[in-house]
Amino acid sequence: MALGAAALFGASTPLAKLLLTDIAPWLLAALLYLGAGLGLAGILIFRRWSGAPRREAALGRADLPWLAAVVLAGGVVAPVLLMVGLSGVSAAAASLLLNLEGLFTILIAWRMFGENLGRRIALGAALILAGATLLSWRGEGGPAAPIAIAAIAGACLAWAIDNNLTRRLTAVDPVQVAAVKGLVAGSVNLALALSAGTAWPATGAVVAAGIIGFLGYGVSLVLFLLALRHVGAARTAAYFSTAPFLGASLAVPLLGEPITASLLTAAVLIGAGVWLHLAERHEHRHLHRAMNHSHAHRHDLHHRHVHSPDDPPGDFHVHAHHHEQLAHSHPHYPDLHHAHEH
Repeated sequence: MALGAAALFGASTPLAKLLLTDIAPWLLAALLYLGAGLGLAGILIFRRWSGAPRREAALGRADLPWLAAVVLAGGVVAPVLLMVGLSGVSAAAASLLLNLEGLFTILIAWRMFGENLGRRIALGAALILAGATLLSWRGEGGPAAPIAIAAIAGACLAWAIDNNLTRRLTAVDPVQVAAVKGLVAGSVNLALALSAGTAWPATGAVVAAGIIGFLGYGVSLVLFLLALRHVGAARTAAYFSTAPFLGASLAVPLLGEPITASLLTAAVLIGAGVWLHLAERHEHRHLHRAMNHSHAHRHDLHHRHVHSPDDPPGDFHVHAHHHEQLAHSHPHYPDLHHAHEH
């Protein structure tokens, strides 16, 4: 799911680049977010209209502060800081600096949220980030104003905070979370772009941006949220850092860009990093404290509760349930039920 999110987001970059001749960058960012939000909102409306059984826990009142913080950090503050930064640095410098998001995400997950990062995972993340950095480098000159650099680094930090805070929302419906984020971020950026006097593009370009945004930002974010649920922020961020490579690979047939030595070298680095993560086996005795929560689940090793008559049937379902305290040992990732200390 994390690699799928990276593939969709990476593919959106060369596709969006084709639209920059018709749409100003800031307005394009707004339309991409709005495409994501409106498309996912349409899915939610269709679900409700069709009467399909609920497969995910709905957003609750306790989730709203976390959702507000996520939208503010990743949907409002980060894009604005990025636009400020892009006005003062070269394209090469901006691309290199944007790789700080993955690094910041991993460091925050490790130091502030206690996610375990063994030598294998740390080395794998370093290889993936090295490959992404190599792809971002174009050797271009250009001004590098300290304020602009600080703004882009600040945007990366805001997105990293967003990624880690979103872990608090991984138990609820990812389509709901992504739809709200897309609608708010798109609306804010649209208002800012239009207030700056940006011209409105042709209808065809707007529709194309919306479709790219729905897939590359909306569906991608849903997959990113599901990955966070299962493997935690650090590992998801490392996998998602493959997006520049996947986007660059697509640009070869789509935009006629050449297969370069840097692309091939990045493929080796990123491939090695992903393999190190996929081959991970993390196992030790750990404690699950007693807790009550609601999320989509099936009755597995961690869900052996008794159902009441009002609980939904089926192998995969969602309802509020209680976890008794449990200590055991088995292979695991820092998922929804394994956020313990090491």
